[in-house]
Amino acid sequence: MNGFLTTHVLDTAKGCPAAGIHIELFRYDNGQAIKLGEAVTNADGRTDSPILSKEDFALGQYELVFHAGDYLRSTGQAAQAPLFLDVVPIRFGMSQDDHYHVPLLLSAHGFSTYRGS
Repeated sequence: MNGFLTTHVLDTAKGCPAAGIHIELFRYDNGQAIKLGEAVTNADGRTDSPILSKEDFALGQYELVFHAGDYLRSTGQAAQAPLFLDVVPIRFGMSQDDHYHVPLLLSAHGFSTYRGS
């Protein structure tokens, strides 16, 4: 297949990329979560390579799990415990053999995502 998956994280409160966020990728098969990999965002808020390569790409249901709490704490944006946002899961489907880009726009009290290019 020629499809692949990329992601990045932008800190919308500070107006900059979010470096150092741990991300896990899961594929769902018959309701079971199968961990495919993990990465950490670089200074540009991106992973150094696609989080799912062309070689490993398959159509199906996926989930990116962004461990945002440590980042929010390290940047002084976290309120007292428990954090409003600590772990942010985004479940989505890939139904075409194509490039999927699923970014996270993050602040301490909200997030959004979209299918990017």
